[in-house]
Amino acid sequence: MEWALGAVKYNLIEVSNPMRAGRIKVLMLALAAALMLAGLIRPASAAPSQGTRAYSLSLSGPLTPAQAAYLERAIGQAEQDQAEVVILQLNTPGGQIDLMQKMVTLIRGSSVPVVVFVAPQQAMAGSAGTVITLAGWAAAMTPESIIGAASPVGGQGENLDSTLESKLKEALKAQVRTLAAARRPEAIALAESTIDLAKAATAQEALAAGMVDFLAQDVPDLLRQLDGATVRAGDRTRTLHTAGLEVVDVGMNPLEIALDLLTNPNVVFLLLTLGAQAVLIELSSPGGWVAGFIGVVALALAFYGLGVLPVNFFGLVFIGLAFVLLILETHAPTHGALAAAGTASLIVGALVLFNSPGSPDFFRVSVPLVVGTALVVAVGFVVLVTFALRAQRRPLVVGVQSLVGREGQVRGAGQVQVAGELWSAEPAEAGEGQLQPGQRVVVAGVDGLKLRVRAKKP
Repeated sequence: MEWALGAVKYNLIEVSNPMRAGRIKVLMLALAAALMLAGLIRPASAAPSQGTRAYSLSLSGPLTPAQAAYLERAIGQAEQDQAEVVILQLNTPGGQIDLMQKMVTLIRGSSVPVVVFVAPQQAMAGSAGTVITLAGWAAAMTPESIIGAASPVGGQGENLDSTLESKLKEALKAQVRTLAAARRPEAIALAESTIDLAKAATAQEALAAGMVDFLAQDVPDLLRQLDGATVRAGDRTRTLHTAGLEVVDVGMNPLEIALDLLTNPNVVFLLLTLGAQAVLIELSSPGGWVAGFIGVVALALAFYGLGVLPVNFFGLVFIGLAFVLLILETHAPTHGALAAAGTASLIVGALVLFNSPGSPDFFRVSVPLVVGTALVVAVGFVVLVTFALRAQRRPLVVGVQSLVGREGQVRGAGQVQVAGELWSAEPAEAGEGQLQPGQRVVVAGVDGLKLRVRAKKP
């Protein structure tokens, strides 16, 4: 008999004395049962039998490095669990070619069949998503989804020069011919037209041409249709048995969610402005560390996003100029002229950075967000830095002069307690009368080592 305690297995063996062996078995079985009830030990069980689960994951929005890492992790988990199939639900307008190639490699290299499902309703597999769909061992779409418009464009969404465009199109067409080699000629022709002519097709058109294999309403419907179907990747084929499979939904982990969020242009813009403002406040009023720390972290996160997004870095010049103008406004007030110029420069910089002509719509920053943030940043920055500079310029009061204005209590004839110390004192004005024990007083001045006090008004 075999049991597992943690990762270590123990075998019970017979001993020479049959009676002793029987007693040992009874004792060990009783101990094991007690520990099992206590949750400290469990019977050793075999790994999950092959093909008992279907793994499901969703990629939504423009392709990002975090999504590629998410896909790699999900496929790795499915392979380790020996799952029957992986359902990749895809809804993307596209993304960079290098990310597309990485995802295609992951899908084709998986030992578990990966079925690409363009879902949910109204989803699209645009641009790079078209190639990813064709990379699946099988492809499916919801009835109202679309696929296509896969013509390559530049990093800012601009049209490429004719030579480079021709090279990229030919390379992509060769790739889709390879991925769709087992499909009908009509499917290959439609796939090539999505690259050559930026053509898009409905789910019904893609199914009629043989570009996809199934139309399904949702994952359970797709699994019903996949039962008994033969899928392939290159020279590898597999007949799927998907009836009654347990569906395991694999979501993004917190790190992947955070990294994916950092490719949102609105989030990157907010981090950039917050980071720059915090760092400049720290420089204007050195000595603390909170503002500087927040600023450095925010800028680091923002520059990660800028490294992924298709941006025009010339916009950073205007953003830097904006904060210089705001600093000048705090040092040499111009009745708001420099602050207004700084606000306008921040708005222009953000629009140049993210919304240059030809930038893809899904990588553009919200104009109302930019305008509102610029106004808030300008007002907040000027107010904070002004207060910080005033605090730096305020004369430093030390010694007994720091007692002026402090409240104390009369302890005896000619003595008051102020700030935890006993001082000689006298009335500030001759007509105020004698100090009475227990009386509350306020320090009005200092004469040598004697305080001049007056009675505290009720």
